[in-house]
Amino acid sequence: MVDVFDKLGRMARAAVYDAAAPGDNPDRASDRCGYGGPLLPARELHLRFRPENYIFRAKLPSGGCAPVLKVLMTNVCENNCAYCAHRQDRDIPRDTISPEELARALDELVRRGAVGGAFISSGDAGGAARTMDRIIAAAELIRRRGFVGYLHLKIMPGSEEEQIRRAMELATRVSVNLEAPTAEHLGRIAPDKRFEDGIMSSVKTVAKLISRGVRPPAGHTTQFVVGAAGESDVELLTAADGLYRIDGMRRAYYSGFAPVANTPLEYLRPTPVRREGRLYQADWLLRMYGFSLDELPFGTDGALPQDVNPKLAWARARPNLFPIEVNTADRGELLRVPGVGPIIAKRIIETRRAGKIREPATLLRLGARPLALEYVTLDGAYRPVGEATSGQLELGFGTP
Repeated sequence: MVDVFDKLGRMARAAVYDAAAPGDNPDRASDRCGYGGPLLPARELHLRFRPENYIFRAKLPSGGCAPVLKVLMTNVCENNCAYCAHRQDRDIPRDTISPEELARALDELVRRGAVGGAFISSGDAGGAARTMDRIIAAAELIRRRGFVGYLHLKIMPGSEEEQIRRAMELATRVSVNLEAPTAEHLGRIAPDKRFEDGIMSSVKTVAKLISRGVRPPAGHTTQFVVGAAGESDVELLTAADGLYRIDGMRRAYYSGFAPVANTPLEYLRPTPVRREGRLYQADWLLRMYGFSLDELPFGTDGALPQDVNPKLAWARARPNLFPIEVNTADRGELLRVPGVGPIIAKRIIETRRAGKIREPATLLRLGARPLALEYVTLDGAYRPVGEATSGQLELGFGTP
């Protein structure tokens, strides 16, 4: 097993560029599940493979989180994406893990308590259909061994419909990466890939199969590479907003560009973590807060403000809408208050059934951020807590 785990370690390191959760890279923006290591210390595995370096915590359909191994089947790739560490023309060691090796290694990690699932992706080696066959073969072996946990499979653009169907039958979640918001932007960074009749065609096939009852429990997702193609925030979020109208599309991930040596973009500046964080916040406003795209606070250059949370920027531009009375506001109105998210709005509505909320301490105990007090009244009284504690959402990446 040692040789298999050495290979698994190399393929897990190669998968670092595939985003499967906002927090699956500890150097980038975080998510509620956060970044996590194995359930058991690595030393208890008695293996040279150290899974704590390649594990993220995936959000499960049940609402919980599970430690998930992220791995490539191969880092061999026929594409020449300008930003990618595995591009065909880059001189790097190449390796491949077979479906049998991956299934056996994952079974061992699950039995030892190191992981509760897997995210399986791959370089494009031998064309989409052949690559997809290997991913499906690995997933079938994993399920055949009795594993019923979280399994996220990457759909290779250009895969056949029956391959996509089979992957969706096996997976908890599938994903097709757009990488860029438009065909023009994709052409700048991935000239070998096709936007409409390749990537978007696969996205639409997933949606069609979902509409016909082939429904992975956690739906499907996509990923954008942020900052490599010169795209603006408004272009990224316009693309995401359109995707959220597609059946089963759960979310987009925003992966900040980081330059890789010996690639055409090696001298391009890395995308600031703050930009990635603001994109996630604006995305939450679209998916969970009832905001429309034209309400987001884009500048004339199409960028989100970097010095302030987008919902706070929206609220500051509309002083006529505030303060909102906490005891009578509906859920939609509460979600417009900076520092109040969906969970807090639900708690407020449940709490006020037993009596009016009159004290700031009560609102804060429910989880609202102190800044929220600047935008509400409590039984008609305006009781802000002061600037010293209310500015925490200016730069932070927490609840909008």
